[in-house]
Amino acid sequence: MTQPIDNYEQMNADWRKQLRDNNRKSIMIISIFFAIYFCLGMLVDMFMYSNVQPHANFSQLFFGLMTFHQFPIATTVMIAVAGISLFVTFAFCDNLMLLGTEYREITPTTAQNASETQLYNVVEEMKIAASLAFMPKVYLIEADYMNAFASGYSEKSAMVAITRGLMMKLTRSELQAVMAHELSHVRHLDIKVTLMASVLANLIVMILDLFFYNIIFSNQRSDSDNRSRNSLALIIIILRYVLPIINILLLLYLSRTREYLADAGSVELLRDNKPLASALLKIENDHTDNQAIYADAYSRTPHENVRREAYIFDPTQAGISSSGALTDAFSTHPNLKDRLAAIGFIMKNNGK
Repeated sequence: MTQPIDNYEQMNADWRKQLRDNNRKSIMIISIFFAIYFCLGMLVDMFMYSNVQPHANFSQLFFGLMTFHQFPIATTVMIAVAGISLFVTFAFCDNLMLLGTEYREITPTTAQNASETQLYNVVEEMKIAASLAFMPKVYLIEADYMNAFASGYSEKSAMVAITRGLMMKLTRSELQAVMAHELSHVRHLDIKVTLMASVLANLIVMILDLFFYNIIFSNQRSDSDNRSRNSLALIIIILRYVLPIINILLLLYLSRTREYLADAGSVELLRDNKPLASALLKIENDHTDNQAIYADAYSRTPHENVRREAYIFDPTQAGISSSGALTDAFSTHPNLKDRLAAIGFIMKNNGK
């Protein structure tokens, strides 16, 4: 069981370095996804044109595409599909994130009690601290488990959602830390970055499947002398099994990196690392203490797979597994010990 905050030693953490390092890692991962996507498009184009120019080698096919002697049809279509997919995803992401939950928007006029008024005030305070140009929409989800998430592809479209359990069980300073974490996601454009990576990863798999089955079930016999085409077909078949694994690893790494980045952003905004550490420990302890109850609550709430990566806390880390995505053995979040260490809290006596 996670130890209380008193069992951790508070250290000086270089959150500025954390921000720089994790931003660099995120840029690297997104660049890799774009590179894979572009290379896949070029590979498909080379495969298509190898039928027209059966005696051309790899370098000749590639040079022809790069110099537009052969128009890169597949690459162009893939870029267009990616653009449309990203637009649709960004347009509906807020509705998708709240899908299946019982929620209502909290404003100064709709707040029904002091706790809800405090919630709105805390978000407003953190919005000012984060220098955001627009006030995010604030949603309260009627659930006993402790969790929160942010959404929105820009500051103008930003929203934060918090469960009633989290609102009621945290102190004001802990609530500030959690909201600072969520608004850091907005400030760092984390939602846009992760959605972009997810869309690209899914499109990569779909395109690979399309050409994989086209190669396997094609009725046309390959020209045995067309070595380039046969080699390209073999590469596509291999990538069909390898790239999905690479996609998963990259997405998980990106998700963990963005959580570290948001944690550092929370410390930056509050200039204090203790409230966030205390809140994270309290959230995990609460999930562990109410494991069976929360497992049932998560399983009865539709579309939890949509929110899981965005939550401040991954329920599987408290041993909660239920139907849907929560049965996944991989965690989208760093473990709590590493998150605490990153913001300057290490267990006393080396955890003994």
